[in-house]
Amino acid sequence: MQRIENINAATMTDDKGYGLIQDATVIINKGKIEFVGAAFDAPATPTAEVINGNGGLLTPGLIDCHTHLVWAGSRANEFSQRLHGASYQEIAEQGGGIKSTVKATREASAEELLELALERAETLMSQGVTTIEVKSGYGLDLENERKQLTVARQLAEQLPVNIKTTLLAAHAVPSEFSNNADGYIAEIIQNILPTLANEGLVDAVDAFCESIGFSPAQTEKVFKAARELGLPIKLHAEQITNQKGAKLAADYQALSADHLEQLDEEGVKAMAENGTVAVLLPGAFYFLRDTQKPPVELLRKHAVPMAIATDANPGSSPIHNLPLMLQMAATFFHMTPEECLRGVTVNAAKALGENQRGVIAEGCYADLALWNCKDAAELTYQFGVNPLKTLWFNGVAHDRVSKPWSAR
Repeated sequence: MQRIENINAATMTDDKGYGLIQDATVIINKGKIEFVGAAFDAPATPTAEVINGNGGLLTPGLIDCHTHLVWAGSRANEFSQRLHGASYQEIAEQGGGIKSTVKATREASAEELLELALERAETLMSQGVTTIEVKSGYGLDLENERKQLTVARQLAEQLPVNIKTTLLAAHAVPSEFSNNADGYIAEIIQNILPTLANEGLVDAVDAFCESIGFSPAQTEKVFKAARELGLPIKLHAEQITNQKGAKLAADYQALSADHLEQLDEEGVKAMAENGTVAVLLPGAFYFLRDTQKPPVELLRKHAVPMAIATDANPGSSPIHNLPLMLQMAATFFHMTPEECLRGVTVNAAKALGENQRGVIAEGCYADLALWNCKDAAELTYQFGVNPLKTLWFNGVAHDRVSKPWSAR
């Protein structure tokens, strides 16, 4: 049993704010939170280990609810080409774009992918992250989608972190199905999805519904197959064009619709009615130098929960810094500090269907982060520094500096 004292606790249990409790005490027992409240209300725990928070801020462990963490290769050369004037189409015609990542990921061994993914996951953990969603989508066939998802599962075996896996086989059309997107969708539905779901590798199913991805009709076929298997869905929607993907996803009670720069009010209303979380990805907005912002005011108006994530991937958001996403969401999307922190805690948990994480509440998992600051707004205000002191996962404390979770 542990007793954390002399802290300000941002419980994130308030509908809009931080749910802040000043001079709080949190008691952890058997990996879960047994008590949270004002110090003068805390029960006696004579045998507990007492941890002095020195007036710091305690929050739920952060949740990165949209990443593509398992891949091989680099797209730095393409970044340079774009800055020298090459178009995306020109790069793709030269074998670049997602094709280059698929090629590198297919060629990499599971051991090589795990080594790369461990480093990325540890970087996120060192910034206060205790839950990471990991998508596939760089294999695009049964063998390599399995390889990506297996590596994602191994992260949770080697590190004290909660991993949620998402099958994103409907990310792009692989070369062996060139000019036959329908044929590839059939392969996903008939072979890839049911096989990997049966192997226990899939927590949710995603697709890229876009003019350069898959049509709403093709996407719906994937949704129907996921529903038949009892799997929740997510969707890359309305990033480049408005395909009405968010509404389609909401109609299937999707956990989340992500990106959403081109989202309209019809889609927002559908998300509100069906409890679908809006996952905003300011890193991709920044890296792609986009100018169309997601409709934050409409999302507020209709009370759609907003989450924030890194979208960590080699092509459009090569970023492994979730706290930086808070600052970007505030600066680019004009979100408030309260909305930003909720976006990587309670709302990010909702986007993953995690109802016992993302808040500091009795009965929930003791995934916690202690920060060397007093005002929760500092987590959104500053960047380039790391105020994290201690991270708890399932009630076990880990010091950021020594990184005792390191598997290597």
